[in-house]
Amino acid sequence: MKKLKIKTGDTVRITAGDHKGTEGKVMRVDLEKNKAIVEGANMVSKHEKPSAKNPQGGIVKKEALIHISNLALIDSKSGDVTRVGYEVRDGKKVRVSKKSNEVI
Repeated sequence: MKKLKIKTGDTVRITAGDHKGTEGKVMRVDLEKNKAIVEGANMVSKHEKPSAKNPQGGIVKKEALIHISNLALIDSKSGDVTRVGYEVRDGKKVRVSKKSNEVI
């Protein structure tokens, strides 16, 4: 299985598609599909039947999956998009921002 450089909780910017330029926090990552759900982005309308959880039913807005290739990590120091690399520091493998060389 391929290891992804974007993890749950990262702040990302969408780089392609209808929601290009939108920023948000990654809520969930699907490793098998190489897709992620970004909070407040790629909203779709979905019809839900009435249930115990939602007795009214009706049309619900929710986030849809976005392919990882359309996401770019935002550097917490500079606030700009950055690439991710891996380094061994103090005997541990850590993710590093290529722009600021800081541990993510």
